[in-house]
Amino acid sequence: MSLTRKKREQIYVKQLKEASFDAKLIKLCDISANLSDLKNYDASKSKKLCQVRKVRHYLTIIKNNLLSYSDYPKITTLLESINKILNQFGQRTISLNLKT
Repeated sequence: MSLTRKKREQIYVKQLKEASFDAKLIKLCDISANLSDLKNYDASKSKKLCQVRKVRHYLTIIKNNLLSYSDYPKITTLLESINKILNQFGQRTISLNLKT
C-alpha cells in the first residue's frame, strides 16, 4: 500500500496481461458477476460508470487470449452478456472477434 494508486494499477494490469489462461478465465467470471450485481450497488451513477469503465479496460486486456480458446464456448456467452451491460451504461462493447 506504500505505492500510489496509479502505480498499483499499472502493476495489476501488467500481472493481468501475463496471467495464465485460467487466471484470465476467473477474472472474466468475476467481471461478469460484478457487472450483474451493479444494478444492486448503492452508489451514484457516476461511481457505477467509473466501475464499468475500469472493468471494460480489464476486458480489453484479457479478451483476445480468452477468445482464442474455442474449447470454452461459454466465454463468448459471458462476453455477450457483459456487452449488454456495457451498452446500458453507454460504453463501447467488447469486440468478439480476434482481429481487434
